Amino acid sequence: MQFSTGLPRRNPQNLLRSFLLVLALGQAESRRVHANQIRGGLIVAVLIIGWTKICADEPTIKPETAEARQARLFKKFESTLTHVTLTGQFTITGREAPPRTESYTIHSVRKMSQGDLWVFTARIKYGKRDVTLPMPIPVKWAGDTPVISLDNLTLPGLGTFSAHVVIDGDKYAGTWTHGKVNGHMFGTIAPAKPKPETAASKTPAKPE
Repeated sequence: MQFSTGLPRRNPQNLLRSFLLVLALGQAESRRVHANQIRGGLIVAVLIIGWTKICADEPTIKPETAEARQARLFKKFESTLTHVTLTGQFTITGREAPPRTESYTIHSVRKMSQGDLWVFTARIKYGKRDVTLPMPIPVKWAGDTPVISLDNLTLPGLGTFSAHVVIDGDKYAGTWTHGKVNGHMFGTIAPAKPKPETAASKTPAKPE
């Protein structure tokens, strides 16, 4: 008696060809993956080489020296306070009164060789007084911020003053003392307005 499974019989040659085809496809896929890996590696290598060249071509930024930093700050301070007008208000401690207006015109500032001293050539209006004076004034530094520091500085015809004023860009603020009176001061810094021409300056010179 013979039994049949009902399944078609496969030719051994067909099975061999199928096996060889699968093997060939597997090898081709393996070669393709390998080729992609090689291409990917080459791309990464080119990118690394290019980035290394860019980094090598970029100039090395050297850190700022202490001397260069000081020169930069001094130049900025001199530029900020040359031919400018400080316009603002001041208060008087202990008096219930609105702040009063004040105005100072600074013609120039120049660093002296002695320590922290700077020569301020400024026009000062205080009360009925209106004078222009060169004054040696110490300037301290809070980091990169200058602080004008007067300690019992006597100004001819005006009296003795103390003040500590921070210069922050185009603004100023601080404290002041004049004898037994003291208070706060604050305002803005702007380029000084040119002097108006007088009638004498407008008159042309007579030919000789």
